Amino acid sequence: MKGIFSVLVENKDGVLSQIAGLFARRGYNIDSLAVGETDKHDVSSMTIVSTADARTIDQIEKHLNKKLDIIKVRRLDEAKSVSLEMMLIKVSYTAQTRSSLIELCSVMGAKIMHISAKSIMIEIHNTPDVVGEFLELLKSFGILEVQRTGTISMAKG
Repeated sequence: MKGIFSVLVENKDGVLSQIAGLFARRGYNIDSLAVGETDKHDVSSMTIVSTADARTIDQIEKHLNKKLDIIKVRRLDEAKSVSLEMMLIKVSYTAQTRSSLIELCSVMGAKIMHISAKSIMIEIHNTPDVVGEFLELLKSFGILEVQRTGTISMAKG
């Protein structure tokens, strides 16, 4: 089961470390973690994704709610939220594969950000599943480097 947590925290030193420590001490895995300042300078928003059984996901939520620097914890339902991820990926190409690579980018809604003599840097932002599928499709071209943001999510409505 995937647990997606939208967490508002006080924007101050050590909060991220405390939350990561909570997961580490209890042996919970963090699949994805994205943190950014909100419209208020003193508040940050975290999206934490963790995969575990239902009981463990419930425990994570309870432990997060006990932390003093946490303002609000919401568990998001995948079906009732929008989740996005961004990836920059550098892929090698040859004269024979260049047009196929450009066509794949076009079909998947990815943008070519930079082209050099032997590689192309591509940007894609989409659902985590589509980003993962795109990554798999690019493996045959020769992946040189990957940077992913991690999932951000927001409840619909």
